[in-house]
Amino acid sequence: MSVLAISITTVALAEIGDKTQLLSLLLASRYRKPIPIIAAIFLATIANHALAAWLGVVVADYLSPDVLKWVLVVSFLAMAAWILVPDKLDDDESISSRGPFIASFIAFFVAEIGDKTQIATSILGAQYADALTWVVIGTTVGMLLANVPVVLIGKLSANTLPLDWIRRITAILFVGLAIGSAIF
Repeated sequence: MSVLAISITTVALAEIGDKTQLLSLLLASRYRKPIPIIAAIFLATIANHALAAWLGVVVADYLSPDVLKWVLVVSFLAMAAWILVPDKLDDDESISSRGPFIASFIAFFVAEIGDKTQIATSILGAQYADALTWVVIGTTVGMLLANVPVVLIGKLSANTLPLDWIRRITAILFVGLAIGSAIF
């Protein structure tokens, strides 16, 4: 199997039910503008996974599993806290017109820090150091395959989903993931 196919498959499968899928649903139901959200996911994934693949090559032998575990725990807790903070960009139409892209880019980039797909990308980068471009392309395609349908479905069902409850449930799930990551 090619590096591209391995990268696509690895990330698409790892992303199923992942926290960034929950984030994609939350963003879609919050902003109801799939194109800027999908563009932000695409660009945030390229930036995050390019960095992850490069770091995989550079520091693969220097990071202990314990360090990666605690980075993951902290990122889950940070996302839980961030999700509970209501977005204030809606009050100003000139700012909110750029809100979905900027908020989605930042949220998705941060959510990927320490995520299993980022770690997988780092491992793939370390394993296929001579094909980093294909690793990044593949992991980005895998991420889009898993998240674009969630954004589109989230936009369609946004009118029936209570945003406050989605925020609370998502925050609770992130705290649960943090606890689970700390224990296991």
